Amino acid sequence: MILRVLNYMTKSPHSIAPDETLAIARTRMEQFGIRHLPVIDGTRLVGVISSRDLFLLDALKDRSLHLLKVGDVMTEQPYAVHAQTPISEVATEMAKLRIGSAVVLDGTRVVGVFTTVDALRALADLSRNQQLQKQP
Repeated sequence: MILRVLNYMTKSPHSIAPDETLAIARTRMEQFGIRHLPVIDGTRLVGVISSRDLFLLDALKDRSLHLLKVGDVMTEQPYAVHAQTPISEVATEMAKLRIGSAVVLDGTRVVGVFTTVDALRALADLSRNQQLQKQP
């Protein structure tokens, strides 16, 4: 059985524009309980910003989250995959790149976000299924 990103990703994810402030990004993440926001300019994916990015910026006392824009600190060219991509491939690449998410695309349209938490859910399902198969 091949597990695919489509079955575990967060569908229709919240996103943010590059000209929004980091304060708005933080508020959105807190409001929806999420750690990653695709950055979309019009309909085009241009980056991703994570709660870790915001945490690291908090350490800089001379920076204000109300002044800096998402586009100034986002990760450009984020790791993006198609919804039918096998989870094994995506998890391998995320581990290699040491990143916490992959943006899921349908063509150029963002349709989901696949995170390390999603990968853990898939691993739990796979482990549970293997245990059930071993039962007499």
